[in-house]
Parts: sequence; structure tokens; C-alpha cells
Amino acid sequence: MPCLDIAQVARASGVPASTLRFYEEKGLIASLGRRGLRRLFDACVLERLALIALGRAAGFSLEEIGRVFADGGQTIDRRLLLAKADELDRRIQRLSAMRDGLRHAAHCRAPSHPQCPTFQRIVRAAGSGAFERRQADADAAAHGAAPPRKRRARKRAA
Repeated sequence: MPCLDIAQVARASGVPASTLRFYEEKGLIASLGRRGLRRLFDACVLERLALIALGRAAGFSLEEIGRVFADGGQTIDRRLLLAKADELDRRIQRLSAMRDGLRHAAHCRAPSHPQCPTFQRIVRAAGSGAFERRQADADAAAHGAAPPRKRRARKRAA
């Protein structure tokens, strides 16, 4: 395969040279050496950059992508893929609920938003931290951790 210098890789992939150097520093890609001051890469680095872009678009962290490439990218941990797919499903569900709430607020026939029970329910859910807790629970589940413990309200002594 032909060698490409860093400028050629940047132009062909759309990835800035600074990002290519960062990816190399993180071990996601490897240069073959240098021609003068320019790093040289095997042309197959373009496919690896496309895989990195796909992983990033799916929400994988660079650390997770690095683990995928740990064995040379020959096998991909299917459990990791399923966990990410489940995380995306939860995010889609949460975002869909938020979208539906916004649409409701935009088209609501109530005289004002404070008079709309649906809008008030959405506001209470957001104010109680329900959206953030759901996201924290989803993040914990995606990483194999137990979800954060929920605080119980204390009864006040009369």
C-alpha cells in the first residue's frame, strides 16, 4: 500500500492534522515514520479513521474505541456494541419525550403554559431532576455500574 503523509491523510479523511497527531498519541492510529518533518501513514489508516468516525458518531468514547482496536481491530466486543445500542435506545426515548413536550407546549390550547397540566408535569419532572437521574442511571448501566442510589425523603417530626 502507498504511504501518505499527514497532510494527504488530513485532506483525504477530513480529519485535521492536529487530531491525527492526537489519535496517534492515544494509540488509535500509528505512523510508519517520517519524511522530513511530516509523519507518514499507510493508506489503510483512512479505513481506521472512518471506523473511529463511526464509533464517535455512535457515541463511543475514544477510550472505548481504543479498546476495540486493542487486538488490532480483528474482533469487536459484541457486549460493548449491545450496551451502546441500549444506551442509544434510552437516550432516544428521553429525547423523544422532551421533543413531544416541546411540541405540546408549542401547540397547547391552554390560555398560558402555567395553566396546562401537561406542561406543568414536564416542568415538575425537570425540576425534580428526573431527566438527569434517568441519564445518570442509563450511563451507569451502560458502563456496568450500579445506578446511583436514590435519596428518600425524610419524614419530619411533628
